Amino acid sequence: MLFMVGDLVAGMDVNGKDDDLKIPLLQPSDAVVVDIKSVRSVDQGVRTIMFKIGGIECASCSTSIESLLQDLRGVESAEVSPLQGQAVVKYVPELVGVKAIKETVEDAGFEVTEFTEQDIAVCRLRIKGMACTSCSESVERALLMTEGVKKAVVGLALEEAKINYDPNIINTDRIIEAVEDAGFGADLIGSGNDGNKVHIKIEGITSPEDMATMKCSLESLAGVNHVEIDMEECKVTVGYDPDLTGPRSLISFIQEAGAGSTHYQASLYLPERRHKTEKDHEIKTYRNQFLWSCLFSLPLLMFSMVLPMIPPYGNWLSYKVHNMLTVGMVLRWILCTPVQFVIGKRFYVGSYHALRRKSANMDVLVALGTNAAYFYSVYTVIKASFSDGFEGQDFFETSTMLISFILLGKYLESIAKGKTSDALAKLTDLAPDSACLLTMDDDKNVISETEISTQLIQRNDILKIFPGSKFPVDGIVIDGHGYVNESMITGEAIPVAKNPGDKVIGGTVNENGCLLIKATHIGSETALSQIVQIVEAAQLARAPVQKLADRISRFFVPAVVAAAVVTWLAWFIPGAAGLYPKSWIPEAMDEFELALQFGISVLVVACPCALGLATPTAVMVATGKGATQGVLIKGGNALEKAHKVNTIVFDKTGTLTVGKPEVVSVVLLSEIPMEEFCHTVIAVEANSEHPIAKAVVEHAKNQLPDHKSQIGNGLVVKDFEVHPGAGVGCKVGDRTVLVGNKKLMRLSNVPVDAEVESYFSDNEKLARTCVLVAIDGKVAGAFAVTDPVKPEAAKVVSFLRWMGINSIMVTGDNWSTATAIAKEVGIENVFAEIDPLGKADRIKDLQARGKIVAMVGDGINDSPALVAANVGMAIGAGTDVAIEAADIVLIKSNLEDVITAIDLSRKTISRIHLNYVWALGYNVLGMPVAAGVLFPFTGIRLPPWLAGALMAASSISVVCSSLLLQTYKKPFSYSK
Repeated sequence: MLFMVGDLVAGMDVNGKDDDLKIPLLQPSDAVVVDIKSVRSVDQGVRTIMFKIGGIECASCSTSIESLLQDLRGVESAEVSPLQGQAVVKYVPELVGVKAIKETVEDAGFEVTEFTEQDIAVCRLRIKGMACTSCSESVERALLMTEGVKKAVVGLALEEAKINYDPNIINTDRIIEAVEDAGFGADLIGSGNDGNKVHIKIEGITSPEDMATMKCSLESLAGVNHVEIDMEECKVTVGYDPDLTGPRSLISFIQEAGAGSTHYQASLYLPERRHKTEKDHEIKTYRNQFLWSCLFSLPLLMFSMVLPMIPPYGNWLSYKVHNMLTVGMVLRWILCTPVQFVIGKRFYVGSYHALRRKSANMDVLVALGTNAAYFYSVYTVIKASFSDGFEGQDFFETSTMLISFILLGKYLESIAKGKTSDALAKLTDLAPDSACLLTMDDDKNVISETEISTQLIQRNDILKIFPGSKFPVDGIVIDGHGYVNESMITGEAIPVAKNPGDKVIGGTVNENGCLLIKATHIGSETALSQIVQIVEAAQLARAPVQKLADRISRFFVPAVVAAAVVTWLAWFIPGAAGLYPKSWIPEAMDEFELALQFGISVLVVACPCALGLATPTAVMVATGKGATQGVLIKGGNALEKAHKVNTIVFDKTGTLTVGKPEVVSVVLLSEIPMEEFCHTVIAVEANSEHPIAKAVVEHAKNQLPDHKSQIGNGLVVKDFEVHPGAGVGCKVGDRTVLVGNKKLMRLSNVPVDAEVESYFSDNEKLARTCVLVAIDGKVAGAFAVTDPVKPEAAKVVSFLRWMGINSIMVTGDNWSTATAIAKEVGIENVFAEIDPLGKADRIKDLQARGKIVAMVGDGINDSPALVAANVGMAIGAGTDVAIEAADIVLIKSNLEDVITAIDLSRKTISRIHLNYVWALGYNVLGMPVAAGVLFPFTGIRLPPWLAGALMAASSISVVCSSLLLQTYKKPFSYSK
């Protein structure tokens, strides 16, 4: 179970009402896995385990245990509470296991209870050789049957697997072996703690001793947590503390270590680039195999079908070599054999591994069909060579054409599948390849400028960003002024002004002005990387609608084989018994050969490849397209649930409203001059960090004739006191000043007359908060503060109503403000003064009434409700995109994207259903035709090679159908 952990911070607004409880969401690196008996952090290489210790009698016992644990290599820290009898240990699993931690405590004479030995790690593998759904299921079964593997999800379209495993029982090498034993290739492309890991390729090391020496040297470096070596690829994997070191420093150290007689060259090893190379190689391989197949199959087709039809050019093919064996038979046999056994080897290999796993896939069907045609043809050749009266027909062209068309289909399919991740590739390409690194002295003077790879940037590096350049990582501006186009991340088309102290996001563009930034988030920590990670996880997750394809695929291939055998018997037995006219049998065939062709056609046309691609390709395209539109959908499950939503619950503050208070009016209720009044308010409220106080100060400054920014015109503030939930009070010079709500006035015995009450009630009806200012026991003036409604809110609510979706507002604010905001945006159902847990209860009540509920919140105080809803949609921008509680993240903070998310999910599910029609349509229509149902009435039959072409066309049509989602446009583009 995944809980978001944060401090509950309760506050009071100036009206005296309870603010929403604030539950800060953690970033993914801070996510905490909560188990009944243990707490384990999944934070970038360092994990945390909690357990009970019995027998602690005094503080010295706990100190002794802490010392023992901290002496263990790999233990980062250990804290033992003598009162609670509880220990919390942070450790690096690559260096020490939980078993060793337990044994250390027990060896000291203490009892360990409520301790779970199992530890969970995550890795991702690239899987090679999967052809259909049964292949992905076979990989999953092989992984789940491996000891130590707790969970495995395999994505067919993405060609990846995500595995949760116990590192104390099994490692990634053994997991890869399990995949390879199942007949598939596998490469490790990432693990759960890769955030602070770097893979470095080393050239120049010639012996294991040198590599071992290098490992020891690296382990001695400050900030290095652990080092793994791979002698086969001459690669080291280093886990490090980004605050102390980084990839650039590690590469420099390796190269300097080789100075002297031996020179080492070190460079980053990027599995992603390797995958791209492998994908290009796969496409090239399919293309080459198809071309080689055509080189043999086209002449064979000429010799078997074309030349015999145009005498006298084809007469020479009928010349007898021996008995009834002709030149044509020999040539066709020679041309077919390389295609069958060399080019078609992949089908034999795939069939062998599938049958060894006691399963069947596309390779089994193709191998059965081509072998039936080939070996029957060989039989006819042998019989013709030993007989002087045999006139059998060979089917060598059936085998070669079948293999050729299937290879063409796989080639086109691999190209199309590559395009399904185009949107994700565009996101990845937003970050530039290089950056300008500045070296500075202690006086902040620039010593040098160096262009380096973005992959080599380390935390706290100073980078120079030129006008028109992209920011390579997330950071903070330390010098310069400029405007940044953040539309590619936040969707805000207007460039945002950036000054020293402002945050910038990697992948955004510096429109003008030269900026110096300090890198704060690098690698997988950046906002852009988190977006990519969410999309990749979504593409790997299996949608519930795919269960249909999974169920069908389990029995589909055996059923097809049975149908092929029944088809062959249904034509051969009646033909041999003379139950149908001999005129039905084509010339140069007999009833056995006709039945065989029908059986082979059924085998091939019914291949379930397209069925397995129907869902994952659509989910891949939709999630990628959604990400480019500013909508992060966390998997097919979220997509499928979102299309059923009929009720949407909106939070108010920060969701329907901007979330930034602003003063809309100020009124003087005494004879004090406006300038003096404003200076007094500025002096008092400048000491407060409350958002409303900041809005009041900003407005008061703007009321001054010269817009002076000097705080309070030099007024001295003394005895500053905060009244929780009411306001603040202090001495300004020799005056007593109070700034707050009516509650503060009552507590301080300041009279509130009818004029103030009227002003207060009038503004409250307009959803405004009143801030009263009292000087020396009398109300001197008031500010009306409001949180403006987002300009698109009313239009979104109206459009949702047109879509048949009911809108509800649930907020922790007071009833009058909530009612006024709801009326302004067009929401009829309102729940106000509700705490975060109460919001979740309201959602559960709606669900109990049969509603499919989506919750839209700002991801801060709405976590329980986001989790409780059928679909949680979090409003978040910039570095807050990785909101764990939500199913969908709207990174542009634009309410229109609520409609985009629902509309995209509806279109995606419709596309998946259409894909099933394409996939099953070929089978439903093709199998009867292939079985010869139309042949007695129309003479139409489906040759095996044409059945193979239809099978390939079904997969291509499904992928192309999914690719049409790339043309998706937001519904508002049609409504405007």
